[in-house]
Amino acid sequence: MSNQGRSVDDPCCSPLTREPLTGTRAVDLAGMFKALGDPVRLRLLSLVASHAGGEACVCDISESFDLSQPTISHHLKVLREAGLLDCERRGTWVYYWVIPSALQQLSAVLLTESESAPASAACAEVLA
Repeated sequence: MSNQGRSVDDPCCSPLTREPLTGTRAVDLAGMFKALGDPVRLRLLSLVASHAGGEACVCDISESFDLSQPTISHHLKVLREAGLLDCERRGTWVYYWVIPSALQQLSAVLLTESESAPASAACAEVLA
């Protein structure tokens, strides 16, 4: 396998054990990890990701927390600003879904050399 021609800033294929992160890449990833450093946000991401149809309305996930709807909306905004979620307003409700490429980036950067399967099909293509 050859990884020649792969950019150092390639978002899916630069695990920490293979090469150091660039400053820009580290800032991007740190923002995502920081957003996930709060247990409420980590749980929100999980609820949205596991919701039927791959998207969830605020009205569907609010009941899972002992928090006010504005507080939940704030946490969802942080996840959105970190690039982990996207959303769309439909009438009075906002629907959220996970951005798969963001999760792939987080997953790929944590891969170790001993793990044989790439984090995504894109990584497999780049490494082939």
